[in-house]
Amino acid sequence: MNCNRRFFTTGVAFSGLFGLLGTASAKGKANHRNGAKLVGDKLKTNGQHVLEKKGPHTISVDVKDGKIAGMHVKHETKGELPVKKYKTSKKLAQAEGMHYASYLQVQSQYLGTTYIGYAYYDDYGDEVIYWYPYDMILDGDTGAIEYVPVV
Repeated sequence: MNCNRRFFTTGVAFSGLFGLLGTASAKGKANHRNGAKLVGDKLKTNGQHVLEKKGPHTISVDVKDGKIAGMHVKHETKGELPVKKYKTSKKLAQAEGMHYASYLQVQSQYLGTTYIGYAYYDDYGDEVIYWYPYDMILDGDTGAIEYVPVV
């Protein structure tokens, strides 16, 4: 009887340990969002506009003269969260439908399209990035750092 109880307790402990290891390795993923699609017609009106609410986070953009002037992320309990600005020549967030990666790389290579992304870290340690074409950003790539995806 005592032996069975030990095996059961050990089994529960190991399954909990493996469950924690699985969640720990999932941290740090990047979640790419199409900011241009989310902002839509709000670009026609100056002011601060809410893009979306994700759990305790409210994501909003400042629009000035038809361009994105900045992005803010407010947490319900923590307040304003820091936002990092990235730039890249690769299209990381799709508008709609399926696009082949080779086509996108060739397209951005020849068209010279630059994308600007605003990023924050959610409660799980994952980075959420909202991407916009360069011409939608008021101050362009000022203060933006080159985006290097985590492999």
